[in-house]
Amino acid sequence: MVIRLILCLLLITGAGLLPEAEAAQSQTSMDYSAYDTLLHEYVNPRGLVDYERLCADPALRSVTEQLSHTDPGRLEREEALAFWINVYNAFTLQVICDNYPLESINDLHGGGLVLGTVFKTTIWDKKWFAINGQEVSLAHVEHKILRPQFGDPRIHFAIVCAARSCPPLRAEAYVAGRIEKQLDDQGRIFLSRPDLNRFDLKSQTAYLSGIFKWFLKDFGKNKKDLLRYLAAFAPSPEVRDLLENQPIPWTVRWNDYDWSLNRQ
Repeated sequence: MVIRLILCLLLITGAGLLPEAEAAQSQTSMDYSAYDTLLHEYVNPRGLVDYERLCADPALRSVTEQLSHTDPGRLEREEALAFWINVYNAFTLQVICDNYPLESINDLHGGGLVLGTVFKTTIWDKKWFAINGQEVSLAHVEHKILRPQFGDPRIHFAIVCAARSCPPLRAEAYVAGRIEKQLDDQGRIFLSRPDLNRFDLKSQTAYLSGIFKWFLKDFGKNKKDLLRYLAAFAPSPEVRDLLENQPIPWTVRWNDYDWSLNRQ
C-alpha cells in the first residue's frame, strides 16, 4: 500500500513538472523569422547586401536586440552554433549600418588595418555589443567561441566580415535543424565562385582565399590537408578527385583580399 502511494505521488509530481520541462525546452528553440525576412529582402543571390535599404530599416536593430537578450548557455550544441554564426553576421551588418556610408569595414579600425591588428584596436576587437548582459567583440565570438568551442572549419564558410572577398552572405538565417546542410552548401558556394577560389586543372594550381592562409591550421597540418578537406566542396568531380588523391602535388596561390564593402 505504501509503495503504491509513493508511486502515485511520483506520477502526480512528474505530471506537474512535465509542462514546465517542455516549456523550458521550447525556450531554447530560437525564432529567427525576423532575421530571415531581413536577409531575404536585402541580400542578393551573390551574397551582396543592399545597404542603402537595409540601413534604413529599423528591423535590423530589432534583430540584434533579440540576439542580445538571448542566453546562449541554454542552447543545445547545434542551436548554439547557429546562434553564434547569426550573431557574428547580424552584428557585422549592424556596425556597418551604424557607420554607413563607408567604403570598407577597415575604415572603422583605430589606426587602420595594420596598426589596428597590432594594437588590437580594430572594430573586431572592440567590445561594442552585449550578449545576455556580457560585453563581447566580434573577435571574441570568432576566436574564443566559434573556432575553439565548435572546432568546425566550415565556420569559415559562414561568417562574413562585410568584405567582397568574404564568403557570400547567406540570404537566410542559420538554424539548428538545417545547420549541417547549410554549412556544407556554403562550402560548395564559396569554392564554386572563381572570383573567390579557383582550381586550374591544367597547371594543377589552386588559387585560394586568404582565409585559408590565415586559418590553415583549422583545416589540418598543412596545405595538403587543406586541399583534401576542400575536396568535399569542390566545384566538379574532376577537381574533387584530384584534391582527394593528389597524384601530382598541387601548387597553392593565395588570392589578394578585397576589403571593399560587400554591397550591391
